Amino acid sequence: MQLPSSLINSLLSAKGFDEKAFKQVHESGEQITSIRINPNKIFDTQCSQLIAHSSQLSHLEKISWSANGFYLPQRPSFTLDPLFHAGAYYVQEASSMFLEEALKQTVDLTKPLRVLDLCAAPGGKSTLIQSIISANSLLISNEVIKTRVNILAENITKWGAANVIVTNNDPADFQRLENYFDVIVVDAPCSGSGLFRKDPSAIEEWSEQNVQLCSQRQQRILADIMPSLKSGGVLIYSTCSYSAAEDEEITDWLIQNCQLSSLNFQLDTAWNIVETISPQHNGYGYRFYPDKLKGEGFFIAAFRKGEATDDDHGHRQKNKQQKFPANEIGIIKPYLKDTDGLFFIKQNEEVIALPLEFENELALIQSALYIKKAGVKLGTVIRNELIPHHELALSTIIAAGVRRIAIDKDTALQYLRRSVMELETTDTGWALIIHEQLPLGWVKILPNRINNYYPAAWRILNK
Repeated sequence: MQLPSSLINSLLSAKGFDEKAFKQVHESGEQITSIRINPNKIFDTQCSQLIAHSSQLSHLEKISWSANGFYLPQRPSFTLDPLFHAGAYYVQEASSMFLEEALKQTVDLTKPLRVLDLCAAPGGKSTLIQSIISANSLLISNEVIKTRVNILAENITKWGAANVIVTNNDPADFQRLENYFDVIVVDAPCSGSGLFRKDPSAIEEWSEQNVQLCSQRQQRILADIMPSLKSGGVLIYSTCSYSAAEDEEITDWLIQNCQLSSLNFQLDTAWNIVETISPQHNGYGYRFYPDKLKGEGFFIAAFRKGEATDDDHGHRQKNKQQKFPANEIGIIKPYLKDTDGLFFIKQNEEVIALPLEFENELALIQSALYIKKAGVKLGTVIRNELIPHHELALSTIIAAGVRRIAIDKDTALQYLRRSVMELETTDTGWALIIHEQLPLGWVKILPNRINNYYPAAWRILNK
């Protein structure tokens, strides 16, 4: 692997940079694979059993800065693991999981928060955030690029939580929600030098000119989003770039232009994360070098905006949604753990459930943003029957009493390929297909056949 000489030269004065070790680790061809367990679906009593029964999750090594992150000894075929499709875990780069530690050290996660993940696709950081915020917090997971928002919505669906809204908006659109968010996470589009080891083809696209273009774009994104961060709120900024123009120089730019104060993290020396200080305003930044730790290149910094206020989310307004029919609530109630903690809306005849805490905020969010997905789609009520949606199957709000049919791995892969299935049952009607105790989706059993309702767009094509 031939690293750009201009990149190497730009890093010679960077704190923590070791040219020889840096080049060696890139030339080694070593690939690091890591996953993060979904704590909403994999509980302590269940985790050891799952690890024992799944070749994909065996021999796990803990990631030091993540409560649910683990390294794998090699990269398996995640496509052929039903647990992956069930949302049991997310495949995420280990260094980027440090976002968890950054949030834990700068935010009171026990409080109800409004959190924005601005550049969210494909969903790694959003699923991480959702795992650590309180149940009465709201996460808005946004993707600017229209072609990428579908995979974001899919991964949020697999994660199963109801307190997430997926949007497809430009950063400037969020100015309509002035002083709204307690936390904003900006994993900014960057030149990508931190991923050279993982994706050598990215080297061909890297240039000093592209670094400068990315730096300018990062400033525009941050300037656009800043009005929506409330006083006392926290901004987490990160890139997968080694270039100071996208890292320490952006730190200085934020402090100088956005009235932000820099926040520092307490680090375990064993982590080998390098703390840097920006040249102009002494802002803290944190560099992850792949020759020093088990992860890819990464930079992260945290900031606070002014002083905290007693606003307590003053944007709340009366919800304008129509009252949901009581008879339909009776129809969907058997499918849900707790209808009292939810409110319901209809969109194109589909019933959607969201946590009750957000009932008075939904109209405001709808007026400001384009919503791709909100809460959990439950299905469509037709002739006093719920035709259940796939989102309900994968959600964490589904009732334990919903009829379930357990299947082995081979049958699960048949199901995920949307193939014709045979099940040992004499009952008819809707049933939830589960594997290793985790739901995969719906089937409808008829007297002479079984209809597979796994989403066609999600089916496994790999034989």
